[in-house]
Amino acid sequence: MQAQASLQAWRAAGAFFKYRGHDIFYRTGGDWSDGSKPVLVLIHGFPTASWDWIQLWDDLCRDYRVAVLDMIGFGYSDKPVRYAYSIMDQADLHDAFFAHLEIKGCHLFVHDYGDTVAQELLARHLEQGDAAAVALQSICFLNGGLFPEQHRATLTQKLLHSPLGPFLARLMTRDKFAKGLSEVFGPDTQPDPEDMDAFWALAQEKGGMPRIGHKLLGYITERRQHRERWVGALVNSTLPMKVIDGGLDPVSGAHMVERYRALVPNADTLVLPHVGHYPHWEDPKAVLDGFMNFQSAMPKAR
Repeated sequence: MQAQASLQAWRAAGAFFKYRGHDIFYRTGGDWSDGSKPVLVLIHGFPTASWDWIQLWDDLCRDYRVAVLDMIGFGYSDKPVRYAYSIMDQADLHDAFFAHLEIKGCHLFVHDYGDTVAQELLARHLEQGDAAAVALQSICFLNGGLFPEQHRATLTQKLLHSPLGPFLARLMTRDKFAKGLSEVFGPDTQPDPEDMDAFWALAQEKGGMPRIGHKLLGYITERRQHRERWVGALVNSTLPMKVIDGGLDPVSGAHMVERYRALVPNADTLVLPHVGHYPHWEDPKAVLDGFMNFQSAMPKAR
């Protein structure tokens, strides 16, 4: 019951804006009247939504002006059936979000699917330089497929991404969803049944998972197609960047961090060996400490 109440409160505190004719849910927190506080934009992962950040929300809002949205196809945002879901479009959505909130500069804190969106935003930042409408100031990545050659999709993801995907998505149930999602959590840090009910409710909102679950997995192919651009952005970036990773994650755990350390100059990484794919849910204190240590090590001017 506590998770459901949290979910209802999250939605009640949010708002909507229009993107390409569709309603996009978003939430802001912190004191936006205090221009001295830096802006922090959170980006969620697949198959969940912005509520993923609830366990860090209050702490982050003390030090930052925080903003997060449900990407199109996720959570409380619209989930049109006839829509070309893509990482490029989700990056465009975030550009529109920045404009809607009049954000001129921000830090990014991102997870999973959101890591790839951030890689595209980083690539644009590098291309546009001083002409960019929004100056990215730092990026902190949680578990995600930063390198397609290291991404180990779950069986559920593979099946949904296959030609059988449209049929299998329609057969998705709460128990099947929970089984697939629980596989990426650490054995000792599994979500409570009530939390899993909330994750499922978000995926089901507006009929999402049965109708479009397979369409959202196009990012698996996109990561391969745009590897040079997105991995190149990491390698060539001069922004402060950090990876905080749940080492037990079978999808993008310790093996992904090894690749990051091998390819990215001056790699700043923190592996949490006892958690899986959702470190901000499984051990929010360790993630918060790692993030704040990363931020405090940066120059004060933001």
